Amino acid sequence: MTTFSIQNFGCRATEADAASLRERLLAKGLTLSADEGAADVFVLNTCTVTAAADAQAREAVRKIHRASPSARIVVAGCYAQRAPEELAALPGVILVAGNSHIAEIPEVLVALGTAGTPVLPGDSNFVSLSGIAEPMSLARGPAKILTGDIFAQGALSSSLSSIPSADRTRPILKIQDGCNHRCSYCVIPFVRGRSRSLLPDAVAEQVRRFVSSGAKEIVLSGINLGSYGRDLSPRADLAGLVQRILAETALERLRFSSIEPQDLTRDFVSLAASSERIAPHFHVPLQSGSDRILRAMHRWYRAEHYAERIGLIREALPQAAIGADVIAGFPGETDEDFARTLELIERLPFTYLHVFSFSPRPGTEAAQLGSPLREPLIHERARTLRALGAKKAAAFRRSQSSRWEKALTLNRKGKDWTECLTGNYLSVRIAGWAPANSWCRVRITECVEELAGAEFSSGRAFDREGSNAPQADAVALTRR
Repeated sequence: MTTFSIQNFGCRATEADAASLRERLLAKGLTLSADEGAADVFVLNTCTVTAAADAQAREAVRKIHRASPSARIVVAGCYAQRAPEELAALPGVILVAGNSHIAEIPEVLVALGTAGTPVLPGDSNFVSLSGIAEPMSLARGPAKILTGDIFAQGALSSSLSSIPSADRTRPILKIQDGCNHRCSYCVIPFVRGRSRSLLPDAVAEQVRRFVSSGAKEIVLSGINLGSYGRDLSPRADLAGLVQRILAETALERLRFSSIEPQDLTRDFVSLAASSERIAPHFHVPLQSGSDRILRAMHRWYRAEHYAERIGLIREALPQAAIGADVIAGFPGETDEDFARTLELIERLPFTYLHVFSFSPRPGTEAAQLGSPLREPLIHERARTLRALGAKKAAAFRRSQSSRWEKALTLNRKGKDWTECLTGNYLSVRIAGWAPANSWCRVRITECVEELAGAEFSSGRAFDREGSNAPQADAVALTRR
């Protein structure tokens, strides 16, 4: 029996792709390895948003090959779509499948011969799942490549299993893929293709399936989630889809991944605030607080427009989590530009930041903007932003002290604690063991940067009296 493991890199959308691939492999008769380090086949689902993401994927391949020289390695996803030849040349790699053909990986693996050479399209025992007729690129090196025109992809189809993975209490439902925007620094449209949406009927059905198999919280994800439905006929939108999910399913909590600022209208924020079944959590990419840099990035808002949208969230949902992506060291970023970014972040009610050091992505406009900033300066600015983000996160955790929140227990436990996630995206620990995927009411009693070891001695165990859900004191943690 062939065993496999999957390692995922990147965003919520890649997590959803990895979950889908995992279920497809299981359906084809492969077995998930109980020991991730001892699988017959290692599947790496990659990201390529930064040079660091590429390097991380390459190092993962080399590490697997060093530990298991006979293991067969499959590399899939965004990096595989962008630069398949780079990955095909790495030791141990037998197959590289881009996003255009990721669905065909199970068929190829099932058809693997005893020598470990993949059977490719054109062989009599290979069945294509994609239905795409464009020619495929076949590498001449140690691995074979399955890639095609990502812009030839048709409508997004539902490929997720109806059963959440055993190690995930909050399944991700990808309802949109691709992006029609062309931010000057971003390679993702070239590896994900044009914007495509899952039909509303299919979304509602998938939510019902997840709920029937026990899911209490679902995360709606997409490459550009706010553009959901604009490619459909008749046209749909994210707000209408959310209203349908609330009306037609028994889902207890819905969470959004990332939403661009122009899609955070007053009506949409009001919708999110109107139901306790929607997690008060918004991740809104910022990238820069300098209008000059935003123009160079081809972002379609300016700093004050962005600030206005964040103000809508805080006005409607005072306790909401609000996160942002920020790029440090975009080409041409001056000290004044960086100071404007710091000033904007300081005055906005962010609860966490995701900071990226700029790295030129092949084929993007920003890669042609002339000499980049010196790496030491980029790293210094990134450290400054991360320190500011940590300060904002700590202040938010302290502001939640003594508040009661509804939290979902996760599959993360220590010697005498269980980790949970609140609606407003606080990671908390409660004393004692509790089953994963269970609701509890938690009261924040302490805020810490780290908890040494696995011991947990603060707070009290579950108390079922006086509430429909177990209650517990909790320690709020720094998010990992």
